[in-house]
Amino acid sequence: MPDDLNALYFKVFNEIGILEQLSRALLEARLPPGMLISHFSVLNHLIRVKDGQTPLVLARAFQVPKTTMTHTLAGLDKAGLVEMRPNPEDKRSKQVWLTAAGRAFRNDAIAALAPDIAHLSTVVPEETLRRLAPELEKLREIMDANRRA
Repeated sequence: MPDDLNALYFKVFNEIGILEQLSRALLEARLPPGMLISHFSVLNHLIRVKDGQTPLVLARAFQVPKTTMTHTLAGLDKAGLVEMRPNPEDKRSKQVWLTAAGRAFRNDAIAALAPDIAHLSTVVPEETLRRLAPELEKLREIMDANRRA
């Protein structure tokens, strides 16, 4: 791979990483005390992808150890944001299901970002986001497929 292409990929990944850090800090500042970005991320994933997944499947999706995911899920379960049910396929594992409170929590967290988004919209044109979003989604899909391969 030519050095300039390598540098371009690194630049894009670096910018995405910095954006992730900045957006994480923005969201964490709006979450209620005791709630972490990991809690929000799991709820968002269950809404975006589907609920009823096992802790192991979620751990793989987030690329974290199963024990880490189990700890996160315990916090969500204790808060009443998810419900752990026996897996009907094997009776040994559990499945994670969103509760109405979990859906509301995720939606409220997104709504809490409204002042930040209103400010950003004054300096970043909507057209820019509409152009970037599909390209970033495509890049994520490609990288996610390669991760699983």
